[in-house]
Amino acid sequence: MSSTHGIIKRTIKRIMGAYKSLIIQIWQFRNLNPRGFIYILCLLTGVVGGLSAVLLKNIVHLTGQFVFSNVEANMPNFVNLALPGIGILLTVLFIRFFVKDNISHGISKVLYAISRNSSKIKLHNTYSSIIASTFTVGFGGSVGLEAPMVNTGAALGSNIAGGFRMNYKYRTLLISCGSAAAIAGIFKAPIAATIFALEVLMIDLNMWSIVPLLISSVTGASISYMMMGDSATFSFSLYEPFVKEKVPFYILLGVFCGFLSLYFTKILYLFEKYFSKIKSAFRKILIGGVVLGLLIFLFPPLFGEGYTTLQHILGGVPEDVANNSLFYSFKDDKWLFLIFLTMVLFTKVVAGAATTGAGGIGGVFAPSLFMGGLIGFIFSRAVNNFNWTHLSERNFALVGMAGVMSGIMHAPLTSIFLIAEITGGYSLFVPLIITATVSYLTKSYFDPHSVYTSKLAQEGSLITHHKDKALLRLLNISQLIETEFITIAPETTLRDLIQFISKTKRNIFPVVDANDKFLGVVLLDDVRDVMFKNELYDKLVATTFMTKVPYILSTDDTAESVINKFEISEAWNLPVVKNGKYIGMVSKSKLLTVYRELLVQMSDE
Repeated sequence: MSSTHGIIKRTIKRIMGAYKSLIIQIWQFRNLNPRGFIYILCLLTGVVGGLSAVLLKNIVHLTGQFVFSNVEANMPNFVNLALPGIGILLTVLFIRFFVKDNISHGISKVLYAISRNSSKIKLHNTYSSIIASTFTVGFGGSVGLEAPMVNTGAALGSNIAGGFRMNYKYRTLLISCGSAAAIAGIFKAPIAATIFALEVLMIDLNMWSIVPLLISSVTGASISYMMMGDSATFSFSLYEPFVKEKVPFYILLGVFCGFLSLYFTKILYLFEKYFSKIKSAFRKILIGGVVLGLLIFLFPPLFGEGYTTLQHILGGVPEDVANNSLFYSFKDDKWLFLIFLTMVLFTKVVAGAATTGAGGIGGVFAPSLFMGGLIGFIFSRAVNNFNWTHLSERNFALVGMAGVMSGIMHAPLTSIFLIAEITGGYSLFVPLIITATVSYLTKSYFDPHSVYTSKLAQEGSLITHHKDKALLRLLNISQLIETEFITIAPETTLRDLIQFISKTKRNIFPVVDANDKFLGVVLLDDVRDVMFKNELYDKLVATTFMTKVPYILSTDDTAESVINKFEISEAWNLPVVKNGKYIGMVSKSKLLTVYRELLVQMSDE
């Protein structure tokens, strides 16, 4: 027995020794070749991001198979209606009792982390979104898996960077690499994944970011190819080539896609606002589950991500979309069938909002593709029904997918390359560009922000490609507060103040009462002329020399507002108050120093 313990101890010791040696070698390589070290981390991030994408896709697929195999064989139809609600309930219970953190709005959370949290993402995000979205989507929640997967990839990148004590610049880069690897792993679309990081996550377009993103994207896609085969997400063959005479119809489709994107965003926010007012989690689940169940009962294509519906449309059998629905008899009537699809189109966002509003976890990638495919098909089929001209229904469905994604996400390049890559539809590159661009311009005319950035922009937390503004958003007022200023009480005399002056190099003294309420400041320049007049030593400096400050800062102030107050007041120091109590001062020199440090950290090498 003792010999067995000895063998185990020696084995563990050797493993730990090998691990220690590996870490030492990695750190040595980091010092010898910093750029090569970053490339290795990007490769590692690509591997784990790709593996996570494959894992999520397969888990959800197996969950769906398990659910449907049991339901179809053993359960009546009304139980099937309850499945999405059960999935949401499991999601909420998992989040409340295991995660104990808000993991909704995955891509918005990543943008917030980059903008406001120094690109630091909590460790649980490396797995919590995978599990939660499996419950939600696997049981029929009408959302997509892509946003949770991006959150997972970003968390992997952030924590890998944190493990090697990387600075903000490289944490942000690895967050982008993880997100790109996840997208590439899901769709097997490395080019679109790279563009996604540049366009949606607002990463600077330069060589120091492009090469690592390409490494991670190609790695993530390669992992997916090796483990899931080389078939595209959608099976699509170009039966009819692009005809330049149809350009006006692609432009018109772009306009429709833009307005549909605006409808999607407005309805989504309206339902989110409604659900946010409901305090009871059980009531949210009940309302969301009932709404979702009824919608799925009426319109079965709303169940899950909706990719099966797109397969039917792109596969040339759109009538199969009506299978297992109350509207099955409509499939052979050319106009009633379009009415059925139109109802599905406009209720998709309601189903998605009910899913996330009730507590489910998922994103808008899949819904945007679903709605885009439907509107492209409806548009082309309607034109064909009027016998004005002939439009390729498959081609227009494909192009519509790019149009709606472009409008909802404000990412025309991502949508163009994503649709081209996942379908093999590069022959339609020109109409993809036309429709995606027109949709983006139409939507942005009425709403300048994407579905991911609207709330962040309202909060002043949106990072952009404008480096000065980006740096300001990274500044946190807590970084700027200085507490070494000597405070004086209202009853402090000039004699006391002179003693304080001899102990500090500061030329400003905040006046604070017994309850820590800020009253004003005494400036050294104002007392310099009377410092040696003995007859004034018993005077209260607060009464004689205290002045009001032009602005009082709050701990909730953004860096932009702090800078504006300094510029307007021309002051060099301003007090900071929290809950009515003085906590410190912010100096313009400190602000400029921290800003310069961030600028150096963000500068290209």
